[in-house]
Amino acid sequence: MSAPDDPRAVMLFAAGFGTRMGALTADRPKPLIEISGRAMLDRALDLARAVAPDRIVVNTHYKAGMIADHLAGQEVALSPETPDILDTGGGLRAALPLLGTAPVYTLNPDAIWAGPNPLALLRDAWRPDEMDALLLCLPPERAHGRSGPDDFTADARGRIARGPGLVYGGAQIIRTEALAEIPERAFSLNRLWDAMIAQGRAHALTYPGQWCDVGHPGGIALAENLLERADV
Repeated sequence: MSAPDDPRAVMLFAAGFGTRMGALTADRPKPLIEISGRAMLDRALDLARAVAPDRIVVNTHYKAGMIADHLAGQEVALSPETPDILDTGGGLRAALPLLGTAPVYTLNPDAIWAGPNPLALLRDAWRPDEMDALLLCLPPERAHGRSGPDDFTADARGRIARGPGLVYGGAQIIRTEALAEIPERAFSLNRLWDAMIAQGRAHALTYPGQWCDVGHPGGIALAENLLERADV
């Protein structure tokens, strides 16, 4: 039986425009792009279902009807964002009536994981007495297809700050109560993370496998090669 502070719902972020994918997203939303013959959204759903949540919620905006059609008949709730896209923080807050009040898993479908289930690792490391957020991160040498600076640094207890050393992989457990304190309708989860960092309540867990960001067309081949090498 789960405790009140255990995550029981998964949020998959699928509302974005995928503009860096160029022509590949002209006729489909980014989460429906295939990696080794399977849509990235389906791969993310496999990870979500493996931790046996009570609810799985997918937010939608760009080409929302295609995602709705793809998920028809499945036990997945949709959180449409209209008329405007709400970014990660606003999108998560808009989905709370479907997600419930307990901490939630969030997962970006455009990340490909070669190794253990990221959500299962987060579940096993979650310590709600000391954490408001637990972010799954990687050292940059195991984060493929990504450019730009690192996201976080972590101390000996795993508490994060902004700085070099770790790349956020797009999977986390996070408390959602503080979302109500942000006045804007559309905003990034960075707003929530920064508040939790300031309170010493945001932590990192280092992923032991390999990871690939499919944020641009070249990421497709990188992800497929990664999966082939890992035989997953």
